[in-house]
Amino acid sequence: MYLISACLAGVNCRYNGDNNLNEKILKLVKDKKAILVCPEQLGGLSTPRPPSEMVKDSEGQIKILTNEGEDVTKYFVKGAEETLNIAKMMDIKVAILKARSPSCGYGKIYDGTFSGKLKNGVGVTSSLLLKNGIKIYTEEDIEKESSILDC
Repeated sequence: MYLISACLAGVNCRYNGDNNLNEKILKLVKDKKAILVCPEQLGGLSTPRPPSEMVKDSEGQIKILTNEGEDVTKYFVKGAEETLNIAKMMDIKVAILKARSPSCGYGKIYDGTFSGKLKNGVGVTSSLLLKNGIKIYTEEDIEKESSILDC
């Protein structure tokens, strides 16, 4: 069983109310091999919502801010915790999450300038799942290496 970012299965839960449908991932859902989550919605954020990116404040603390400057860190943390609860309940070992997201990103995330630039990093949910032994892939990994879906 996989834990999947709901937007990758066609659920309109992205910040702009759209989705990131990936047909390979949708097949996992149709084959009943996946549990869908949207950490941002699980954390209490609405859809649509302002875009958010991860930044470090002047004291070196990591925060998630909207492009309007609102601190939404607590929603991202709550969503990550709820996602982990679901993963534990379902004994999930592998997650396929949305690349570059401040919640689900793994390897590269947006750099906090809202300019489309990337930096090395891991989103809030991905970080928590990793700390709890769950392997993380993104939809980009699936496109490069389809054997990941054989887990």
